[in-house]
Amino acid sequence: MSASRRGIDVPDGRGRVGLDQAGRDLSGNPRVKVTDVEVLANDWGVLRRTTFQYLRPDGSWATDRRETYDRGNGAAILLYEPDARTVVLVRQFRYPAYVNGHPDGMLLELPAGLLDADGPEEAVRREAEEETGYRVGDVQRVCAAVMSPGSVTETLHVYAAPYSPTDRVGEGGGIEDEGEDIEVVELAFDDALALVRDGTIVDAKTVLALQWAALDGPFRRP
Repeated sequence: MSASRRGIDVPDGRGRVGLDQAGRDLSGNPRVKVTDVEVLANDWGVLRRTTFQYLRPDGSWATDRRETYDRGNGAAILLYEPDARTVVLVRQFRYPAYVNGHPDGMLLELPAGLLDADGPEEAVRREAEEETGYRVGDVQRVCAAVMSPGSVTETLHVYAAPYSPTDRVGEGGGIEDEGEDIEVVELAFDDALALVRDGTIVDAKTVLALQWAALDGPFRRP
């Protein structure tokens, strides 16, 4: 059995087939015609190389090629305590940041995870409880953001919700069987903003959510 057919017409390690069909039926932009999709890797996410034609302003068609990484869509949540003016973040090791120059790869960020088969709200509640131990009630949608549109397909759904000590039903820390080793960090909101300003917090979704909280969210000034 050819390994190159796995994920195409033979199930890969995650039971997927047809991975080379992504984008072939796109019709929303008449200036783009997908002509070929190659699957370069599909161990966890899917790395594809897509060839397409693009209609230029002068009426000519140009052939272009792009590599895209598809890891699925995700959801993240900012947990905040409005009276105490605190937020709950998590700290974990991120190898891609480490290899790209972050001092130790230990990033402070929002609790977050992939949707898998769940909707965004269901997924964000699951991730909040798994990573922080807090079981959240009502959630507020902040935005849906495309995080790295030049190469990564992911759309991240960002939410916010209040929390209190009585909402904590577990220790958090993530799922050990999935290799997660997550530290729960509660800190003053103003301190979190200061960490954005001094470059300690560099995670994009976390910067976005903290700035939303300051400008339009629970900590906006009258």
